[in-house]
Formats: sequence, C-alpha cells, structure tokens
Amino acid sequence: MKRVFLFLLTNLAVMLVLGVVLSIIMSALGLSHRSLGGILLIATVFGFGGSFISLFMSKWIAKKSTGAQVITKPSNETEQWLMNTVATQAKKAGINMPEVAIYDSPEMNAFATGPSKNNSLVAVSTGLLHNMTQDQAEAVLAHEVSHVANGDMVTLTLIQGVVNTFVIFAAKVLAGIVDNFINSDEEEGGSSWTYFLFDMLFQVLFGVLASVVVAHYSRKREFAADNGAAQLVGADKMRSALERLKQNHPSQLEGSMMAFGIASGKGMAELFSSHPPLDSRIDALRK
Repeated sequence: MKRVFLFLLTNLAVMLVLGVVLSIIMSALGLSHRSLGGILLIATVFGFGGSFISLFMSKWIAKKSTGAQVITKPSNETEQWLMNTVATQAKKAGINMPEVAIYDSPEMNAFATGPSKNNSLVAVSTGLLHNMTQDQAEAVLAHEVSHVANGDMVTLTLIQGVVNTFVIFAAKVLAGIVDNFINSDEEEGGSSWTYFLFDMLFQVLFGVLASVVVAHYSRKREFAADNGAAQLVGADKMRSALERLKQNHPSQLEGSMMAFGIASGKGMAELFSSHPPLDSRIDALRK
C-alpha cells in the first residue's frame, strides 16, 4: 500500500506540474489542443517531462518505497565493508562516491538509481548480505556501480521519453481521425467521448509495444553492466553471483529500480523482461 500511495501521489504531482507548464507554453505560442503542433507539444511535455521528473525524484522515491536506510556512518563491519567496497569501485570506474543504503527484503538483490553519474544511490537488500559470499556481494555491487558509470539511468530516461512521446502523439492523432470519421456530422472532432475512448485504447496498445523497445534496451545494458563488473572485480566473481541468484526469491523491485537491479522477477515473457535469462548472462561472461 505504501508503494501504491507513493506511485499515485508522485504521478498526480507530475501531472499537475506538467499541466500548468503546458498551459503556459500553449498560451504563449497560441497553439490549439487539436492542432498537430499542439498535439506534438502535449506529447513532448508529458512524454519527456514525466520521465525526467521521475529521474530527478528517483533517489527519494527509491528510499521511500523500499525503506532503504542510507549509511551515513558505518555502525558495524558489514556497513564499513559496503562503504569501502563501493568507494573503491567508484574510484576505479571514475565516478563520485554514490550514496550506499540497505533495505529489508528476503530477496538477493540490489539496485542503482539517481539523476546522474555523480549523484547516485546504490542499495543492497538484507537478503543479499545474508545469503551471498563476500566475493559474490562484491560482484553485485560492481554490477550496480557499472550501471551508474555507464550512465544507464539517464539513457533509459531519454529512451523512455522518446517512446512516451511517440505513444501519446500517435494515439491522439489516430483517435482524432477515428473520432472525426464517427462523428463527422454530429460533434466537433476531438471533443466527444469516442475521442477519449480511442485515445486511451491506442495509448494502451502503443504503450505495450513501446515497453518491448524499452525492455530490449534494458536487457542489453544488463550484459554491459555484467561486463563492467567483470572488469572491476573479475569475471569469476560475477559468474558466481549470477549462479547464486538462481536460488533467489522473486523480485519485489519495480520500475527503474527493477531495470537497474541485479535480478528481476521470474516468469515474465522474455520480450517484456528487463533482464536476460541468468544462463545467458553467465554464458556471455564465459565468452
């Protein structure tokens, strides 16, 4: 319920902010909501605006939704080891020291998030700390640090912004065409219930197709992060960590946290999965 509430609250805030911004811009440019220029502006503002606001809020959302506790001053050997390991890897990868956090979950997982390479968060689950060897945990941390060093969070945001813009623009244009055909002699196109109905239907349809594109990119970045971890700590440690993940609990991470976690939920169709199969990742490291 906490995650659902944060999701709804965040999206409501984003919609309100973008709605105000859009009204100001459209008034200044004198654009109509039904013109192609107006539709393109709406699609761009909501497509990219939502993605970038989510990116800038990503650390706050991650901490609140998972209950992750940032380590400000290590209180035990495990926390000290985490801080030292991430600091060493970040220096080797050429990025600023990320914030390091621990969240309570039985799954063996970790994630990276943040608006930039030099303003990031790396969080690990208690399940990972309790069930992995130190070498395996070190490889998982290196995987997350590699995501940060590769700039994956920003690049995924750009890709998400592009596909969001396409989805909104294409849906509204096609909905307008269908609405005009159905209500050509009855109502102004773009203002009837059929317009809003088809707009929603097309957004759902194109949104599903767009998610395939985003998931494909996410899978490619997993291979790159595995390779980066292998360069930071060695391929053997990374393979060992992936082998251990075969006994993992289903992932509880969502959204961008899942995309940049070490493991994702099981049972999803491969086209829509943010992560490649573990065996494929292990084979890639062997090669």
